[in-house]
Amino acid sequence: MKVNKDWMTGLVAWIALANSVLAAEPQYDATAEALKDIARMKVGRYDWPQWGGWSHRNNVPHGTNIPAEWDVESGKNILWTARLGSQSYGNPVVANGKVYVGTNNAAGYLKRFPDSVDLGCLLCFDAKTGKFLWQHSSPKLPTGRVHDWPLQGICDAPYVNGDRLWFVTSRGEVRCLDTEGFYDGENDGPYTAEDNENKDEADVVWVLDMMAELGVSQHNMAACSVTAAGGILFVNTSNGVDESHINLPAPDAPSFIAVDCETGKVLWTDKSPGRNILHGQWSSPAYAVINGQPQVLFAGGDGWLYSFDPRGDGHGHSKLLWKFDCNPKTSKWVLGGRGTRNNLIATPVVYDNRVYIAVGQDPEHGEGIGHLWCIDPTKRGDVSPELAVDAKGRPLPPRRLQAVNTEAGEKAIPNPNSAVIWHYSQVDRNGDGKIDFEEEMHRTISTVAIKDDLLYAADFSGLFHCLDARTGKPYWTYDLFAAVWGSPLIVDGKVYIGDEDGDIAIFKHSKKMELIGEINMNNAVYSTPIVANNVLFISNRSTLFAIQEK
Repeated sequence: MKVNKDWMTGLVAWIALANSVLAAEPQYDATAEALKDIARMKVGRYDWPQWGGWSHRNNVPHGTNIPAEWDVESGKNILWTARLGSQSYGNPVVANGKVYVGTNNAAGYLKRFPDSVDLGCLLCFDAKTGKFLWQHSSPKLPTGRVHDWPLQGICDAPYVNGDRLWFVTSRGEVRCLDTEGFYDGENDGPYTAEDNENKDEADVVWVLDMMAELGVSQHNMAACSVTAAGGILFVNTSNGVDESHINLPAPDAPSFIAVDCETGKVLWTDKSPGRNILHGQWSSPAYAVINGQPQVLFAGGDGWLYSFDPRGDGHGHSKLLWKFDCNPKTSKWVLGGRGTRNNLIATPVVYDNRVYIAVGQDPEHGEGIGHLWCIDPTKRGDVSPELAVDAKGRPLPPRRLQAVNTEAGEKAIPNPNSAVIWHYSQVDRNGDGKIDFEEEMHRTISTVAIKDDLLYAADFSGLFHCLDARTGKPYWTYDLFAAVWGSPLIVDGKVYIGDEDGDIAIFKHSKKMELIGEINMNNAVYSTPIVANNVLFISNRSTLFAIQEK
């Protein structure tokens, strides 16, 4: 049989071209996956109804014609603005025509609570106009700053599904609210003990007081942005140390809980960090189904990342799938941030069946060395990079201050069951034999964002890193010259990140660094930009901005 050589040559060339295109283009579309996840909820198609938008916590919403230029003074491309408190750390979320933001009471929206009264406030606005609709008010705890730091307000973002909203108050309560408030003329229960039923106040459906009912002792604040799956709400309790920063008042209280969304009933609890909590526990959980196994990810106050079966063990307790120590075993916790062992304050992110998280400390502890991890979540058991053993090679239990003391002959040995895919901390990119400031990952409280296999991570020293999400190879680093509290947004071919100087830096979404511009918001930006329904939402300390191309 005679074969047409030209035809065969063309076919081979076409196959080679197709393979090269497939190799060049990532097969995982994070935005498409986010839209699928959101489509399972009772919200709008392009809403962003929780912290990170969806349960994988990857801030990659759909958006077109998202502005790279606006001006807060002239109003260019500013759709509307709304007053917030004097300090705003809660990230905005958008669902079913409403925007929700956590802040304090400096805006003084309610007559019975003038702006001189310190409260934790969750505000609700109309998404199209910015009109204030209602406020949930949390009076300060009488125990003071050890549990409820002055003027911090609500530091987390709510989870919204249908006409229900769930969030954690500054008083350490999990609350379910009716998103319609009292505009529907109903007081939804079983909780009906609201102070009044005015339309500008929240309609509470149920309350779980974690301090009173579970014995939790939060440190400074409760800051978990909850998520949910299958009717189960997942909550980090913020259990932590007392004002001495040494003693743990409630070591047996749960650090992580699963709650029935409908009733507020606690389904199961976990106290894994136990007496090893370093400071506080202010991270937020993520949820994903990985290789058919549902997993809920909890960043513990001991610097370990835990994965649980979201259904628990069926007897009120957690069911551990795996755990990962995010600190080197020889690292040491020292009061005031002077050590090398770190907390987990960032939220874990799931991207194409991999988990990403970086370590950090309370911003008041200053700068320090950091670690960014890419983890294989299909392994089971202790999947840490290292194991701690004594001088005779016997396993050591986890310890709070330092897992391995080399002066006592203890060692950190490689873990044959390690789930590390890659690790980014210090890379001598210019090959000069030393580590420069820009060649180091520092402590962070920011959550990464990933799209098209490009990962963006901000650290508290002001560096903005771009890496290959598959390999950890660093592409570029940009110095923002200001501390970063929030996290990146990837949308419409651009990357947005805010800083403490009030600047929003905008980059081209690319493995080559290209700064599009920087826009000042007239006040520090502690939160994360989001996009919903082609509108860019940014909150600085005192104002929420809705930004759209005009």
